[in-house]
Amino acid sequence: MSQAVKSLPELLSFLDSQPEPRIVMDADYRIVAANRAYVREFSQGRPIRGRHCYEVSHHFTVPCDQAGESCPLRMSQEDGTSHQVLHLHHTSRGEEHVVVETNPLRDDQGAIVYFVETLRVVKHASSKAAAEGLVGRAPAFNRMLGLLMRVAPTSATVVLLGETGTGKELVARLIHESSLRASGPFVAVDCSGLTETLFESELFGYEKGAFTGATHRKIGLVEAASGGTLFLDEIGDIPLFLQVKLLRLLETGTYRRVGSVEALHADFRLVCATHRDLAAMVENETFRRDLYHRINVFPVRTPALAERSEDIPLLAASLLKRVAGDRDLQLSASALALLSQQAYSGNIRELRNLIERASILADGNEILPEHLFFNETSIAVKAGVAGSFVEPGTGDIPQNFHVDQLISLEALESGYLTWAALRFPGGRRELAQQLGISPRTLFRKLTPEMPGKG
Repeated sequence: MSQAVKSLPELLSFLDSQPEPRIVMDADYRIVAANRAYVREFSQGRPIRGRHCYEVSHHFTVPCDQAGESCPLRMSQEDGTSHQVLHLHHTSRGEEHVVVETNPLRDDQGAIVYFVETLRVVKHASSKAAAEGLVGRAPAFNRMLGLLMRVAPTSATVVLLGETGTGKELVARLIHESSLRASGPFVAVDCSGLTETLFESELFGYEKGAFTGATHRKIGLVEAASGGTLFLDEIGDIPLFLQVKLLRLLETGTYRRVGSVEALHADFRLVCATHRDLAAMVENETFRRDLYHRINVFPVRTPALAERSEDIPLLAASLLKRVAGDRDLQLSASALALLSQQAYSGNIRELRNLIERASILADGNEILPEHLFFNETSIAVKAGVAGSFVEPGTGDIPQNFHVDQLISLEALESGYLTWAALRFPGGRRELAQQLGISPRTLFRKLTPEMPGKG
């Protein structure tokens, strides 16, 4: 909207014709008009006109730029241009991720008189525990999500960079589901195990009789992704001599099935991912420079779990929803505290594994600290193999086993041995035998102050 309309009623009439929630604000953050979509989505049954935008959206008492947020209205005031940010806003369904775009409106003399704010709720990411999709609300997560919502509606190639286990395939799905190709297929390809023969036959397909065993025509994944998104996971693992085949596909937009001379047109949006440092691989000549520049249009880094540790409780609750099935299973406060204090080299994937294993070990409806970390011995204990001194699932942990204070696996092990020594009726040698370790190892791990008979 490049020009101001002549009157607020005329402006409101225009806004009401738009499907997205929109408001008109003055320079003091005060809402002077709101369309029906905004009232329905954000009013929560209260009047809108005359209130401050930050009061409605954030429940703040000061403008968001004074509360640690980036404010698109303030930025538009400063440079007179449009600005887009991603915020957490209160909606009719609770707090949600919202893309906020602010445009200044000028009078006939070019002076800014109002600001129009357009809001789009992010449908495929949640700020609350959810059984599917991306979840998060930490600043590092929101920065990533803001970039994704900028690039998703375009046709640009996206390369996702980040450590293993950070959820790159879920991110790729969000890009697809938020794109103009959302109604088309999403096809994921794991590039790490593709040999030369598999590369061409899997990606491009083959004709009947193309090779021994080709008893029928098979379409490839490139053809299967037509009209949608092709996700190449671990693209950094494609051998150098195969990278030229991928480059040719991307540059020409055509391919041939194995055993065919007919050129087929490719129609997909490319998203790729890797945990490797592609720029370093280019310098080491293990990744083609021309392919790197062809795919590195819009790089997005998926943050490690250590960069969004405040999201661990939210992620843990979401992952439990996904692995518990029909069980009404909850994380105890002490188990959640323990999860929040751990370091995760495997990121979200490691956290999921811990929760899934704990859900298997928990007999009741609550996951306790004793269910979270274990080895083969504790599995045997859980199954009743190691004797009767442990009563699994009771949560009967002695008072000096301060689970909430544990900060490492070493501390957890020490606490578990304290607990086991207190519960075991025999001496330390018998306890070591039950635990499947040598007496010397047990003696070394048990401090002199810890209980147990010699």
